[in-house]
Amino acid sequence: MKKSRIKTLEQFKEEHYGKRGTSKREKLELGYETFKIGALIHEARLKKGLTQEELAEKCGTTKSYISKIENNIKEVRISTLQKIVEIGFGGQLQLSIKL
Repeated sequence: MKKSRIKTLEQFKEEHYGKRGTSKREKLELGYETFKIGALIHEARLKKGLTQEELAEKCGTTKSYISKIENNIKEVRISTLQKIVEIGFGGQLQLSIKL
């Protein structure tokens, strides 16, 4: 019987970046979380039918800053993220901590 070469995402990350807790793996995971925030903002902005400029104006920031967050060029401060979600989207920011 032939052994499957298909790997789970977790197996791939362990093979190429090491186990959780190693510096290389933690750097990968942190980068993913930063990317994910930008992607979530981008997706929510499109669902609300807003341009980057319109969202920036509502939140008191610039189109350039919104673009940099969405494209993972700049990290967003929690206070700014809260403004984007609550004022820009009319939503509610929810954070959680997993231990």
